[in-house]
Amino acid sequence: MKLQPLTDTPFYTKLAMVLISVIALGFLAILGKEVLSPLLFAMLLSILLLPLAGFFEQRLKCRRSAAAGLSVILMIVFLGGILYLVGTQIADLATDWPQFKEQLATSMNEFQHWISSQFHINMVKQMAYVNTATSKLLTESTSVIGATVVSVSSMLLFLVFTMINTFFLLFYRRHIVSFLVKIFKEDNEAIVYDVIAQVQYIIRKYIVGLLLEMSIVAVVLCVVFWLLDIKYAMLLGIITGLFNIIPYIGIFTALLFSVLVTFATGAATTKILLVIAAVVIMHLIDSNILLPAIVASKVKINGLITLLGVIVGEMMWGIPGMFLSIPVIAITKIIFDRVEGLQPWGHLLGDEKDEKQPPPLKQEIIEGNE
Repeated sequence: MKLQPLTDTPFYTKLAMVLISVIALGFLAILGKEVLSPLLFAMLLSILLLPLAGFFEQRLKCRRSAAAGLSVILMIVFLGGILYLVGTQIADLATDWPQFKEQLATSMNEFQHWISSQFHINMVKQMAYVNTATSKLLTESTSVIGATVVSVSSMLLFLVFTMINTFFLLFYRRHIVSFLVKIFKEDNEAIVYDVIAQVQYIIRKYIVGLLLEMSIVAVVLCVVFWLLDIKYAMLLGIITGLFNIIPYIGIFTALLFSVLVTFATGAATTKILLVIAAVVIMHLIDSNILLPAIVASKVKINGLITLLGVIVGEMMWGIPGMFLSIPVIAITKIIFDRVEGLQPWGHLLGDEKDEKQPPPLKQEIIEGNE
């Protein structure tokens, strides 16, 4: 894809243009979060469901609308099955709520005695502070409940719009591809089709690899927790596998949840330490073996750009932005690699493993040899 060279443009002018473009795109992304976030999730799901929709159209001779609808329905059934499985486990967890309160009361009493012996703060002052904090919490409970209701309703609307967008992207996929081809010159038609094909391949492999990685982590931890005789072993394993799809912070959130549940069920300190060890070891295996072999081999982005993308995604869109950051960077790299003038940026996003060995002089500069 050829762009008009800007050979006569000063460097500071080109730098200003790039900065203004980045700031404008970032501002528009933040401003359009409510629309763009479900649309991007729908794009990922539609790419994943595209072979299934094609099977319904070509093999079962379904109309395009019926094929798209059946694909979305199967996706909803799959997600509903996961939510039902987690929900039944959480319902069983709720039945032990009295035991949780008793265990928490006992632990708080021991903690208060420890504070009294270590910091010489008597029980009366501690209870006064607890009562003050409790009264403040009760006065703010109305706003907290209202925020929770708004969050749940927003999540439901997000899921509804994501599924609707997925249906329409599957239904109008040929129309969208035709539009992308027509906005560029005919000379670039082959490059446009190549970009679309590469985006479909990379994103589909990435999502399938992510699901496979999540399943392996969940199954292994379910078995390990069951062998350790940890209560709610299946729930803790599934939650850890699901949270694992959130880069970096997901595994630590799952670790905190597993420790709290194990502690609340009255488990011994040894079992709590074993739970921590199991999750940490599984995370190390996942980061060093599963992730590079299953996921990172499909999306060739270097670790620094991945980390920066996750941080920027969280700053802009929160948790959805953290999940979407890697696919968006992968798509951006595919485009940069095929647009003349943007290849250096694609090179920056890529992994160093794919680079050719530089000549001796350049090798000395890179490695810092004298």
